Amino acid sequence: MPTLACGGAQTTKKTPMTKRIKLGMLTPSSNTALEPITSAMVSGLPNVSAHFSRFTVTEISLRDQALGQFDLEKILNAAKLLADAHVDVIAWNGTSSGWLGFEKDEALCRQITEATGIPATTSVLALNEILAKTGARDFALVTPYLDDVQQRIVQNYARHGFKCVAERHLDLHVNHSFADVEEDTIRTLVRDVAQQKPAAITTFCTNLRAAHLVEALEAETGIPVYDTISTVVWKSLRLAGVDTRELRGWGRLFSDVA
Repeated sequence: MPTLACGGAQTTKKTPMTKRIKLGMLTPSSNTALEPITSAMVSGLPNVSAHFSRFTVTEISLRDQALGQFDLEKILNAAKLLADAHVDVIAWNGTSSGWLGFEKDEALCRQITEATGIPATTSVLALNEILAKTGARDFALVTPYLDDVQQRIVQNYARHGFKCVAERHLDLHVNHSFADVEEDTIRTLVRDVAQQKPAAITTFCTNLRAAHLVEALEAETGIPVYDTISTVVWKSLRLAGVDTRELRGWGRLFSDVA
């Protein structure tokens, strides 16, 4: 760093620092996909970093025990830990409101902001915003979930004016196992639903290793693919004032949806 002589003394010339942007991500405890994928996404953005706080989620089903994992108090406690890091946004990187109801995420965001003063978002609310912005009222759904969970998601979207015209799911319920789904399996599921020519496809689970496949699948099918790890990164960056067009290689979402 250059120094300046001044009256026989040397002083260091300081350069202005660009503001650091810290994205706070609430993470299911058994999830092993979203942290490396999210970190890889933002690694190309100067001064942007992702930070994670976990709470217990091990099973995705409609059993009472599984539904109780998403108790607001547990999630808020994890959010407060992120607030200690002075993050710029707090995001629930999960899809539970798909089967619990979107109002759950809306209430969660309100309570996070009330408790921490930090703006909040979720994977599902971000996806819904994207579908609305792009006019994609008919969509295709790809998940690893059980049949009854899948049907609850389809019904929830239908109540809000979104028609699921094609769906594929793997009938799994152990959350940790979702990250073990092979990439070729994900590609096959996306190609299957693409045959119905939906306006958009969503890979709807933040423990699927799908986000890095999106750009190639979009080129192959001609259909936008919105992965739920990608959707929450997109919205988090927007809330933090970052131009999403700077994030390249992860699909048309980041360049096309303003």
